Amino acid sequence: MSTSPTQRLFITWHTLLMLVAGWTIGPAIATWWPEHYFGWYPFIPVFFYIFGWFTISMFEACRRFAPKKIQLVYLGTKAIKMFFSLIVLLIYSVKVDEKKVEFFLVFFGFYILTLVFESWFFYRYERGNKTTCHSDDRREEESR
Repeated sequence: MSTSPTQRLFITWHTLLMLVAGWTIGPAIATWWPEHYFGWYPFIPVFFYIFGWFTISMFEACRRFAPKKIQLVYLGTKAIKMFFSLIVLLIYSVKVDEKKVEFFLVFFGFYILTLVFESWFFYRYERGNKTTCHSDDRREEESR
């Protein structure tokens, strides 16, 4: 299966974001607040990175097969992300007795970071898509 330019762009930016965030936030906590560092930290960027792949895969499938439902898929992936995030937080709070507040705060920070990134990315996509559609409409009207 080939990837579209939109998918490649999303994966590139998302990978860069998760690498930079993962390699700066964890070491910053370990260096400046070592009493707040927790062993499960590496799980958080990996969770959101994998979920980013899921999001763009769903987006691309919808774009190909049901382009009029793209906003619904976008909102659906956000709801699924929230659901799985709550499950992860629940499992962590029940099963792990290590720095729950720190885990929740860092997890929430990554959640907001990826939410803002995905919203910005898909807003730019939709804005570009609408511009293309409007210019196509104008060309069609001019040809009449």
